[in-house]
Amino acid sequence: MTQHSTPHSSPSQGSAGATWTGMVTVDDTALAVTDTGGPGIPVVYLNGQFATQGYWRRVIAELGPGWRHITYDERARGRKSKRSADYSFEAAVRDVDAVLAARGVDRALLVGWSYGAVVGAHWARRNPERALGAVLVDGAFPYDWLDEAMEQRIRKQFRQWGPFLPLLRPTGLTPRMNADQMADSNIELGRLSSERELGPVLDGITVPVRYVVASGTSLGSRGDEQERIRTGLDAVTARNPHIKVSAKVASNHGAILKKDFRAVVEAVREVAALDRGLTQ
Repeated sequence: MTQHSTPHSSPSQGSAGATWTGMVTVDDTALAVTDTGGPGIPVVYLNGQFATQGYWRRVIAELGPGWRHITYDERARGRKSKRSADYSFEAAVRDVDAVLAARGVDRALLVGWSYGAVVGAHWARRNPERALGAVLVDGAFPYDWLDEAMEQRIRKQFRQWGPFLPLLRPTGLTPRMNADQMADSNIELGRLSSERELGPVLDGITVPVRYVVASGTSLGSRGDEQERIRTGLDAVTARNPHIKVSAKVASNHGAILKKDFRAVVEAVREVAALDRGLTQ
């Protein structure tokens, strides 16, 4: 059973404007968490695979203080979250539960980018009574992009980056994981993103989901790889009426939270309005 606690945590609801920051323990590690508190709708932000909670600052500022913003850095990410023996996808899903439980949140709206979008999709599928809905930002596209050649390319790429990773770790820009652990995580994501694996997850979602989709390519991709992967969403929206594309924006995968944060904000507001309409 997952273990979690909230050392020095404020009351679960918090007071308006009273931001709590601290560590939430889960399994063999601890995660750096920030919770703005207040009575607004809780929004939980799920980071990219090796990204940090700071990526959400523009979305949070644009949404404003009327919402309860909860961000955290995954295992070994950022400057404070601790290392773990388990960097699996299932651990990432468990961490959502640990953070919500630690902060006393029963129902939340999930916003996930890239890897975090896949985490958000799985959590929303498994917890329909607790998910107000989800906004998935350029991620969670069911597409068979991983083959043996791609797996070898991923391992080669991370090993090439390996010597430089320790130099960037003090900044929090790279995780405290070694190159093989990072490659394993990326390869696992590829397997989970296959149409056979991810398609049924998305088909089974029964809460409002809105996608914000980027354009073009970004770091690590070649040619039109990312645009082809995004086409995997077409069949999903045709099958599941709960899932729609809120916006297709001009920025690429890596820049979307910086350049098109307003589109993400509009999708969050849209999902929140849908939940209110369904529950009235």
